[in-house]
Amino acid sequence: MSHEVMERINEMASNFPAEAENNESLGRLSDVTAATIRKSGVMRLLQPKEYGGYEAHPNDFFKSVMEIASQDPSAGWISGVVGCHPWEAAFNDSRLLDELWTDDSDVWMASPYAPMGVAKPVDGGYIFNGRWTFSSGTDHCDWVVLGALLGDDKGAPAMPPRIFHIMLPRSDYEILEGTWDVVGLQGTGSKDVVVKDAFIPDYRALEFSKVLDGTSYKEMGRENPLYAMPWSAVFPCAIASAVLGICEGAMRTGLEYQKDRIVMGGPAKEDPYILSAIGEAMAEIRSSRATMLFNIDEMFDLTSAGKEVSLEMRASGRRDQVRGAWRAVRAVNEIFTRCGGTALHKEFPMHRFWRDANAGLNHAVFTTGPVYHGSTSIAMGCATEGLIAKMIV
Repeated sequence: MSHEVMERINEMASNFPAEAENNESLGRLSDVTAATIRKSGVMRLLQPKEYGGYEAHPNDFFKSVMEIASQDPSAGWISGVVGCHPWEAAFNDSRLLDELWTDDSDVWMASPYAPMGVAKPVDGGYIFNGRWTFSSGTDHCDWVVLGALLGDDKGAPAMPPRIFHIMLPRSDYEILEGTWDVVGLQGTGSKDVVVKDAFIPDYRALEFSKVLDGTSYKEMGRENPLYAMPWSAVFPCAIASAVLGICEGAMRTGLEYQKDRIVMGGPAKEDPYILSAIGEAMAEIRSSRATMLFNIDEMFDLTSAGKEVSLEMRASGRRDQVRGAWRAVRAVNEIFTRCGGTALHKEFPMHRFWRDANAGLNHAVFTTGPVYHGSTSIAMGCATEGLIAKMIV
C-alpha cells in the first residue's frame, strides 16, 4: 500500500511538468511548484511526528522523490535535497526544533553541508563566517544548515579539523543572486549563500561525527528506526533518488515518443535495433532503482530489530547507489540518442531529462573512485581511512 504522500503526488502529477519550463526560466522553483511540493507533504516524510512529520519508512521518501523527479527534474531534486534535512534536524537540541517547527511544520531548510565556513567559539556559541556554493532550493527556505570547521580563538580552522553542521534562520545569511547560471538542473536555484559575523547559539551546532557514528540520535532519544539509519543511506540516496527519478522520466518520455515515430525504415516501434537498445536501457534504470530500494529495506529491517548496520553493508550500499546512478544516466543517453534529432528541440521535454540527469552526476556523492575502492577494501577486510572512509560512512 502506497503512502498517503505518494497518493497525493500521483493526484497532482500533471502539475509538475506544466511548470518545468517556467522553473528553468526563473532559475529556481516557481511559487506554484513550491506550493505543490508543500501540499504533497514529501518534505515532512522524514520529519519527527511531534513536529508535524510522518517518520515514514525511508523508501516512502525515496519513491516520492523519484516520482516528482520523473515529472520535473528540478522539483524532484529539491524534494530530495531539502526533504532529507528534517531527518538530520531531528538530532538537534529541542530548542532548535521548537524554533524551526512550532509555528509552521512546513518550514524548509536549505544547505550545503560542505565545510566552507569557520565557527569561532565565543561565550554561549560561535561567530560564524563563510561562503557556500550550491544551496539548492534556497529561495523557498527559511533556514539553512551549513557545514563549518571549528575555529580557534583567532578565527582560523583549528587542528585537527572538526566539522559541525550549523543552523541559521533566514535573517542571518544572504543569498547571492546571479550565482546559478548553469546548463543543467537550472530550476533548482542552487545559489551561493554568505554568512558574515553571525552569532550562533551553541545549541544550533551539531558535530557531524556524532551524526556519522549514531551518537546524535541516541543522545536525543530517538526511538524510531528511521533515525538509526546510517547517514550514508539517507542523504546520498536522497540525491540518487532524484537522479533515478529523472532517468525514469526520460525513459517514459522516450517510450511515448517512439510509439508514433517514423524512421527511414518505417515505424520506430517495428525497428528491432531501436527497441533492443531501449529495452536494455530500461532494464538498467529499473535495476538501479530496485537495487537501491532493496538495500534500504535491508538496512531498515536491521534498525527496526534494534541492530546496527555494519560498515560492510553501508559500504556496499554506497557502492550500489553510486553505480546505479551512473548506470541509469548512461541508459538515458542511449534512449536520448535513439530519439534522433527531435530530442534536440526545446519543445520536446526529452532534452531537459537528458541534461539534468547528466548534471546530477556532478554531485560529490557520485564520486566513483573512492567509493568503489573503499567498498572493495572493506569487503576484503582491509581498513580504510581519509577521503575513502569519508565517502563510505
